[in-house]
Amino acid sequence: MRDPNPTPSYRPRRGTSIPRRFAALVAIGAISLAGCTAAAAPTPTASATPVAAEFPATLVDDEGTSVTIPAEPQRIVSLSPANTETVFALGAGSRMVGGTDADDYPAEAAALPDVASYLGVVMEQLVSLEPDLVLALGNGGETPADVVRIRAFGIPVLVLYAEDVSEVLADIELIGAAVGEADVAATMTDAMQARIDAISAAAGAAGSRPRTFYELGAEPEIYGPADSSFAADMVALAGGEPITTGSTTAYSISLERLVTADPEVIVLGDAAYGATAEVVAARAGWAVMTAVKTGAIRPVDDVIVTRPGPRLADGLAALALAIHPELVLP
Repeated sequence: MRDPNPTPSYRPRRGTSIPRRFAALVAIGAISLAGCTAAAAPTPTASATPVAAEFPATLVDDEGTSVTIPAEPQRIVSLSPANTETVFALGAGSRMVGGTDADDYPAEAAALPDVASYLGVVMEQLVSLEPDLVLALGNGGETPADVVRIRAFGIPVLVLYAEDVSEVLADIELIGAAVGEADVAATMTDAMQARIDAISAAAGAAGSRPRTFYELGAEPEIYGPADSSFAADMVALAGGEPITTGSTTAYSISLERLVTADPEVIVLGDAAYGATAEVVAARAGWAVMTAVKTGAIRPVDDVIVTRPGPRLADGLAALALAIHPELVLP
């Protein structure tokens, strides 16, 4: 059974039907147990590629809000592990003064004071750190009320939420502009895009696109990618035909739907929490699936696959090899 507080990575859209114990999908902010729904959040927009790194800088975040940053930030707080990783990868980690209780990469990030958890933002702790920039998680990661409260203190807040791989790169560039490292961010995203393109091309040339189920969890329900979700986008780029839940908001899938879809490959995003090929094969009703019959059930490091940050190309490579073990990647 999963740890109730595993490492956050990808954050599903508001209204998803997924238990809180899958904090690997919940990042920061509470979400109710399976079957519950929440009010719809504003649809995020892709960030325009920032041009200048001069200050004061006015940037537009993923919710379409114009945010003015008066001077190069020296006291940065991140409210998601992906944003934390990005700041460190840009070389601005020494300017971070606060993060989340799920920050685990790089190692230095874990030592930051925690101002947020899956329960929400600890506002007093955040304000006491006197940040001059807060990088928040959008589309339900932090409640709109929390963002409004932080901004009421005069603190610039950029809200970020990438719905697909291209938006991850755009958000890295947005963070780069916000922290005064626009050139570093552009170099990073160029390299990431080149590697993503090469991996995707190699996977596409494999000669097949197996029906692939990316398992996010199996208790108390079966969980996998929603339609048009970040995880589904990753599976497609990695050379698989993603099996999804049939909903853009629900991450639970019925056994009947999964059996009908008949996955040829099952990738275990929940491998860190005890899921194995043997466990899957022993589940009632799963033996009829092609992937179970052929033994094409493979673990993967879910954090690098579904956390929208600078290691995403590593995650895509791992996922491509899980779907096509015969690949020789560039």
